[in-house]
Amino acid sequence: MKKHLQPADYLKKILTARVYDVAVESALEPARNLSRRLHNKVLLKREDQQAVFSFKLRGAYNKMAQLDREQLARGVICASAGNHAQGVAMAAHRLGSRAVIVMPVTTPQLKIEGVKSLGGEVVLHGDSYSDAYDHAVGIAEREGLTFVHPFDDPDVIAGQGTIAMEILRQHQGPLDAVFVAIGGGGLISGVASYIKAVRPEVKVIGVQMSDSDAMMRSVASKKRVTLQDVGLFSDGTAVKLVGEETFRLARELVDEFMLVDTDAVCAGIKDVFVDTRSIVEPAGALAVAAIKQYVAAKKTRGETYVAILCGANMNFDRLRFVAERAEVGEEREALLAVTIPEERGSFRRFCELIGTLPGGPRNVTEFNYRISDAARAHVFVGLTTHGKGESAKIAANFTRHGFEALDLTHDELAKEHIRHMVGGHSPLAREERLLRFVFPERPGALMKFLSHMRPTWNISLFHYRNQGADYGRILVGLQVPKADDKVFASFLETLGYPVVEETANPVYRLFLRS
Repeated sequence: MKKHLQPADYLKKILTARVYDVAVESALEPARNLSRRLHNKVLLKREDQQAVFSFKLRGAYNKMAQLDREQLARGVICASAGNHAQGVAMAAHRLGSRAVIVMPVTTPQLKIEGVKSLGGEVVLHGDSYSDAYDHAVGIAEREGLTFVHPFDDPDVIAGQGTIAMEILRQHQGPLDAVFVAIGGGGLISGVASYIKAVRPEVKVIGVQMSDSDAMMRSVASKKRVTLQDVGLFSDGTAVKLVGEETFRLARELVDEFMLVDTDAVCAGIKDVFVDTRSIVEPAGALAVAAIKQYVAAKKTRGETYVAILCGANMNFDRLRFVAERAEVGEEREALLAVTIPEERGSFRRFCELIGTLPGGPRNVTEFNYRISDAARAHVFVGLTTHGKGESAKIAANFTRHGFEALDLTHDELAKEHIRHMVGGHSPLAREERLLRFVFPERPGALMKFLSHMRPTWNISLFHYRNQGADYGRILVGLQVPKADDKVFASFLETLGYPVVEETANPVYRLFLRS
């Protein structure tokens, strides 16, 4: 029977781990803005600033530094979604060893290029870590390579545990909890092993994505559970089956487990950026998202928490998604479907109502409308909120004033797809002219537009999305009789907003014009 290492064994292994040939003692920085908002002190452990932008090089190097010359000469192999891969590639480069890295085909290109730049030989296989792992084990057996496990290895666990050693050395005052992202469990196993040996009163709280919660399910079931599928937004923690040793350690040592969703993680990425001007990957923001959730649930004040920012290997093109979902994750934006009677002045009445909502005026973050029915119109609207739980109240207020409203703030279909698909051909949009405006982002800009319009002109299409600039780009369809051409030209000149007419645009004619 395999003998398990005891807490004293792990403490010794962490204290003697060889990590500083490649790793640095990362900073422990206060998140001042987040701390002020939460009324608790939040410290960020900046593992995103390591040479490979992740903590993973600690465990990888510590494991490989224990290998003999013959093993290093034959080479090493690993399976990884990216960060461990870069750690192994860097360690192999430093130790003069060949490194074969098996990565899921879903791995961000940034991480693939990072491995190649460090001399690693990349093999892409499968959709998740578990698929890549099975393939890597087969290659290791065929070619006699030493497998460097990303989490289920005592030397790897000990390497990651040096993070906890640094945290307790860097922060001498009160410390209530350390929040740690969990994929396979190597990081939290190392962190918990050290903290519980040295300062057992400090809570260790594990954090998982709601769609990749293998460790949490395993602990609840008292045995390792294999997930059929894992969410890939946080690719660094997308693990179907946690390790045997990491499961044992997490089950014994971790005080609490938490789940966070995609929107909360996006909001966490934004929180880190606001405080540090750095962008972490989704896995790197799990701990921050969990701290916010923890404070909201337990109503704590004056406590001290550490969030380990475990990685920053983010593909640039994912930032569009993150920025859009961050506002919803913070519930700073309410998304609503509102039904408006298709009658003269109703659009203006609706806009005026937005300005008189309870709690003060709201900025419109998005507005999608396309004429489709002679009796009523459905609009998709986004509004800023002042705090959590307001979207349902806003929807109820619209309904009370005669505009039937449906709260879509937590509707995945609406957030992911429908907001981009409001539109289409309409036989009712006769004599329509399409105009692309640039409005200043200030109160009253839209009302100025509406008040200058002739009562006989009808808005048949409206699309606006706030992009965070000091101006907004707006697409408007207006039904203007041919006889009003001169008056319409005068209207545009008086308005004074930059405008481009798109009525002849082939894209408009193909997708929107009947």
